[in-house]
Formats: sequence, structure tokens, C-alpha cells
Amino acid sequence: MTVHLLLSAGRGPQECAWALARLLRRLEADAARHELETHRAETVPGERPGTYRSVLVRITGADAETFAASWTGTLCWQAPSPYRASAGRKNWYVTARPCQVDAPRTAFAEDDVDVVPCRTGGPGGQHRNKASTAVRATHRPTGIVVVVDTERQFSLNRRIAMRLLRERLERDDEAAGRALVAARHRVHDELVRGNPTRVERP
Repeated sequence: MTVHLLLSAGRGPQECAWALARLLRRLEADAARHELETHRAETVPGERPGTYRSVLVRITGADAETFAASWTGTLCWQAPSPYRASAGRKNWYVTARPCQVDAPRTAFAEDDVDVVPCRTGGPGGQHRNKASTAVRATHRPTGIVVVVDTERQFSLNRRIAMRLLRERLERDDEAAGRALVAARHRVHDELVRGNPTRVERP
């Protein structure tokens, strides 16, 4: 099983990016103890060396989902600021959320399409009005329907319908992928400071 966990310092100060780096190492060590593999799939560095604004961690193993749940929520790194000696604050917060990385692609097969000949009105001569040359094509897995009557031959309309269905599925898959990226971006604004689900210390 594979789970992706996004750790984000949100819009917090540079200490939160520092805290994220420490929490990340703690998470990776904890995963190793549970015989899980981790990989930093994406990283966004912080302003200071060795710090991160966000990290997408891929966790792989039999209990990956349970492990990720134990690290999900608001995480707190409790230590004095390494950058501001006068800062009285010692709690630095990071958010961790499981996220979907890849939108599933919709496979297209003509066997999944119901094609029904139909008649349409309007100009086009007697052949179009008397014969069922138009096509109503339904992609069963998604319920998408297209009707094509641009050509006077059924076979040509069928070919166009298949192309339109394929293009529609590709557009929908691309939109789903953009929605996943937008959802990951929203995580950076969802950091709740206080009431952490996990507190770690040096």
C-alpha cells in the first residue's frame, strides 16, 4: 500500500520551515521502525538552508495508511527558535494531510460505447430525413452522451462520435488532475495553530 502525506509550514514564520525539517526526519525514523519505506516525492525549500516550506512524502508498506493517520493533523515541534534568541515562543506548527497525487485516467474502449442510430430533422435532403444516419453514442462507464448528425453516412457520424467521446474523457481527466493540484495548494492555508495531534521535541 502507498500513501502520500503532505507536510506544510503554511504561511508561518521561518521557524515553521525549520520545524518541518525536524518533524520530517522524525517521521522518517518512525516509519523505518515500522518497516515502512519513505520517499520525498516533492520538496519546496525554505529561506534557510536545510528547511522546507512543504514536503510531499510517499509512504509504502503494509500499514502505510495506519501510520500516515498517526501523523495526520497539526504537528508541533516544541523548541526555542534557532534564529531569534529573544523570541519567547517555543511551539512551531506544521500541518500534515494525506492527499491523492495522480488522478485516475479513464480508459476508453469502443466496446464500452452504446451506439444507436437515430434520425434528426432539419436540412439535409431526403436521405437524411428518411434514413437513420445520425448517431447517439453513450459511454457506459461515465454516462457521457454525444449525438452526431453532421455527415450523411452513419459510419462517418459513428467515427466522429467516438472521437468526441475520447476527447471529452481526456478533458475531464485533465480537469480532475488540476483539481488535485488545487486541493494540495489549499492545504497550505489550512494550518491550525494550537491543539496539535502530535507534539515532538528535540
